[in-house]
Amino acid sequence: MDRHFDLVVIGSGSGNSIVDERFADWNVAFIEKGVSPLDSFGGTCLNVGCIPTKMFVHTADTARAPEHGAALGVDLVLRGADWPAVRDRIFGRIDSLTADGEQYRATGSDNVTLYRGTARFTGERRLTVDTPDGPVTITADQVVVAAGSRPSIPDVPGLDDDLGLHTSDTVMRLERLPRRMAVLGSGFVATEMAHVFSSLGVEITLVARGGTLLRSEDEDVARRFTKLARDRWDVRLDRKLTRARREGDTVLLDLDGPQGAQTLEADELLVATGRRPNSDLVDAAAGGLALHPDGRIVVDERQATSVPGVWALGDVSSPWQLKHVANHEARTVRHNLLNPDRPRASDHRHVPHAVFSAPKIAAVGMTEQEARASGRPYVTGTQDYSGIAYGWAMEDTTGFAKILADPATGRLIGAHIIGPEAPTLIQPLIQAMSFGLDARTMATGQYWIHPAMPEVIENALLGLPLD
Repeated sequence: MDRHFDLVVIGSGSGNSIVDERFADWNVAFIEKGVSPLDSFGGTCLNVGCIPTKMFVHTADTARAPEHGAALGVDLVLRGADWPAVRDRIFGRIDSLTADGEQYRATGSDNVTLYRGTARFTGERRLTVDTPDGPVTITADQVVVAAGSRPSIPDVPGLDDDLGLHTSDTVMRLERLPRRMAVLGSGFVATEMAHVFSSLGVEITLVARGGTLLRSEDEDVARRFTKLARDRWDVRLDRKLTRARREGDTVLLDLDGPQGAQTLEADELLVATGRRPNSDLVDAAAGGLALHPDGRIVVDERQATSVPGVWALGDVSSPWQLKHVANHEARTVRHNLLNPDRPRASDHRHVPHAVFSAPKIAAVGMTEQEARASGRPYVTGTQDYSGIAYGWAMEDTTGFAKILADPATGRLIGAHIIGPEAPTLIQPLIQAMSFGLDARTMATGQYWIHPAMPEVIENALLGLPLD
């Protein structure tokens, strides 16, 4: 017999935050796929994404203290890293949060039913859930698809599960640290994990198809990061993987590049070449949902799909695979479910992001190459960390902040920072863009603490050649 609900939420990441006490009189179902460790309740961010990776990053930053201390005249020694202790501290905390969250949804409210299994659309607002006890068919007045994304594996001969490769889903739970790790990819996952494992003593070889790392960043930031990365890791740029294979305990990667064919050997392989939306896993097309060519579910500014009563949010529909975007969209969906006569639109005007590698990077708005291609007038202001007092204190000679603004109005159109605490330093610039504060007012209309790191922002603002 079919079971009908007022609301069904597919996915327990940001979708889990939608239902609160205001839904007490709604009959609600939550669906979270599978029961394996990789399908843990709470979604990507909690289990295999933002939170554990940044806990590893903080550990990696600590492990690099001797390197930084040497420049300051402080003699520190890293005697090694206890990988099981590092790993178990992180997942000991996360796994308990995951279990508690699932227990709450399963038993915490009389009006909520939790299903474990993959949900597939079989019609408009009609789903079949493959639970451990067999398939269950459910229907609903409202459906929220918050099914997330998963790592994407390139179509290369030998690059499959038989190779024993890792993705960001599995690499953080390694039994032991390898001596050598190859990282396939050049984006934020690749560079963050390269930082983590190299800081703990692993030899890293980073294989990139393009000529720079983090090539979606502002061109000056990407070039600076690539130069610093090449000083630290074995970075193979402009390389195409043509075949992968394993011989005993060794992974062999056949690469083609400017210097011809070569074979790379490693003990472990991390594939970090992007993520794909899980719209196919929920069979969104069978539910009548329109899709983008890349598989994302099409939504309007209210997060509504092409089917009335069906909403989507987060990685399954958003071009920004970012937790703070998914959380924002979840708040939009919650409001629109509760207030159908007063719908709200998501605000995607100024979406920031950060890369927690070494050095750290943060950005919001247009890159210089995007501004140049658009033909719009712009000016730039740049300030090196080495030009402010706290930069002297840190002996930082590579970090900088770069700001783009409209020369006539002074309104900010982009901001990019590479260096220590970049994800924190970017916040006042996000605020200025969101609330329309112009560069001159921002720079001169408030106090800037001296000698603190935000002076790098102040000076970059003051350096803008405005009309």
